[in-house]
Amino acid sequence: MGAKKDIIDITVELGGIKNLDDANKMIENKMDAANLSKINKIQNPNIRMKIANAISFCEPDSVFIATGSEEDRQFVRDLSLQKGEESVLPMDEHTIHYDLKEEQGRIIDRTFYIYDEGEEVSSLALKKDRAEVIEDVRDKMTGIMRGKVMMVGFYMRGPVGAPAANPAVEISSSTYVLHSADILYRNVYAAIDQEVEKLGHFYTNIHSEGLNRPEDLPNARVFMDRKHLTTYSFNCTYAGNTLLMKKGNHRFSVDRSVYKNMGEQLAEHMFITGIEGPGGRITFMAGAAPSGCGKTTTAMAGDHFIGDDLAQMWIADDGSIRSINPEVGIFGIVEDVNWEGDPMLMECLRNLGTEVIWSNVLIDENGAPQWVGNGENPSASSGVNFQGPWEAGMKDENGKEIPMSHPNSRCTLSNSALGNYSDKNEDPAGVETRIFTYSGRDADTMPPVWVAKEPGQGVVIGACIVSAATATEVGATGVRRQPWANAPFIPGSLGDYMESQFQFFGSDKIAPGKEPILSGLNYFLTQEARGGTSKKLLGEKKDVKAWMAWLERRAHSDVEAIDTPIGYLPKYADLKDLFQTKINKAYPEDLYVKQFSLYIDNIVARIDLQVEAYGKEKNIPQTLFEVLQNQRQGLMDLKEKYGSVVTPQQLEES
Repeated sequence: MGAKKDIIDITVELGGIKNLDDANKMIENKMDAANLSKINKIQNPNIRMKIANAISFCEPDSVFIATGSEEDRQFVRDLSLQKGEESVLPMDEHTIHYDLKEEQGRIIDRTFYIYDEGEEVSSLALKKDRAEVIEDVRDKMTGIMRGKVMMVGFYMRGPVGAPAANPAVEISSSTYVLHSADILYRNVYAAIDQEVEKLGHFYTNIHSEGLNRPEDLPNARVFMDRKHLTTYSFNCTYAGNTLLMKKGNHRFSVDRSVYKNMGEQLAEHMFITGIEGPGGRITFMAGAAPSGCGKTTTAMAGDHFIGDDLAQMWIADDGSIRSINPEVGIFGIVEDVNWEGDPMLMECLRNLGTEVIWSNVLIDENGAPQWVGNGENPSASSGVNFQGPWEAGMKDENGKEIPMSHPNSRCTLSNSALGNYSDKNEDPAGVETRIFTYSGRDADTMPPVWVAKEPGQGVVIGACIVSAATATEVGATGVRRQPWANAPFIPGSLGDYMESQFQFFGSDKIAPGKEPILSGLNYFLTQEARGGTSKKLLGEKKDVKAWMAWLERRAHSDVEAIDTPIGYLPKYADLKDLFQTKINKAYPEDLYVKQFSLYIDNIVARIDLQVEAYGKEKNIPQTLFEVLQNQRQGLMDLKEKYGSVVTPQQLEES
């Protein structure tokens, strides 16, 4: 979805600057000598035009150019404390940021794609006509930076030189946004011109928090212009709505993979991590899960951490699938992060030496961050959290107890601080990726791990993720379909996106011996769903290391599997050994039977849900329905023979 000259660029329309000479004059008039010297090293005319027009309609008092130097990074940190967007904590290099209590997640009800006549927009997204958006942005963003400093940074979403990386310009009046950007992304001020020239595009992000008042939140908006690769965000502060290099630019990358590079590239909501196998072998895997569903925990369960949220991938000349992380940091949910399940992350959060921006957690009377599920004793009894002063047992206006920390509380830190960090994160060649997983909060249906028999079935696993809603989206409740855990970030039709998945994973460019396995992963099964009375997990969070280790061996054909209608399941003996060697834990056979028995009625209901939902979509590839119908028939045959619950032993017999 590239820019079209006959479609209005809102930045230019509102800024009114239409030639480079006028753009240069605006830049000269608004910057002091130091910042003018910095911006003049960037000569790309389109970048200069974007910045000049943003200055023109946002009307900041001054403009700061962030080059990524330590001096510039410190300027942003200091200004953030001065403005009050962050506050210092006793631990060195730790700060706390609070969003408005009413804005603790992505404002999906106020997030829109800018729509042009005849354009396909995902049925799961909101859209608004370009003419209407122009007036909305004109009304709410004109002069929004008066009295403020406009900060401009130049970043790469991926290592410099990677074929699937994307340059981006971040423009904001929020120091929290720029401080976060400097931790989460690669500042490539010195290389931005050459990268834009080589790749032929860049993303632009324009944001202002405005006056940052609760009464302004109804007027908060996030707009995404697919034609001009520009996002607009205003009257909001939560990073998922404001740090638009993250999910805003991810949407543009998804668009480009579908419509510019179909069958050759993918842009996914996936972690990337490496698993050590026999003989010192390292196998990299990428995995999709909706935000708040354990993606960071799973990523860190690997031995060689690359990233926990986003992945860009392509088929390389040698026939391998290669993956890069657009980011160099973590914007991670902290609820239930603890020493048992997340020792690498806890080491960074609790010990000296790591720069951390905390958001929306409790700061106790000693100045220490506290959060629900940290497993530390004694728990805090008072402090300040996302809604103000807090004491244990406090209730809100509806009589509901206020938790110690918001479920979407976050920590922002650099990947390189982690003990299992891999420096391959900076390799422009990416990492060869042999395993892909898809998961969600599935309490009662699918087993902990299963592998597709062929690429098409694997694509269908991703298409059929179902998950309980999490706190990452304001107002989201219940159990929902979450295709590929990427649907909120797919701008075009789900049919086009699905076709790109089938083409990519079924490509004849993938070399023999380098084919990936595609799999489902689910460690949210509950005891209640398998005959117990508790809603607790049927297992532990750390068990995921055993599931991942089995996938690593399966990718190299080191273990056999049980053939079932939904795919291949692990055998008990292999898992028993991996539980012992990987997490030093016994794995009783009765637990295996509970976890890997197929509950036919639940799975068939899940299939029927998908068939009905996708049947309402346009242009869905027929392959999806064929795969699901074959699975359904196979499951019904099993039910006729064994009943509604089929054990692993019966599956082997069949």
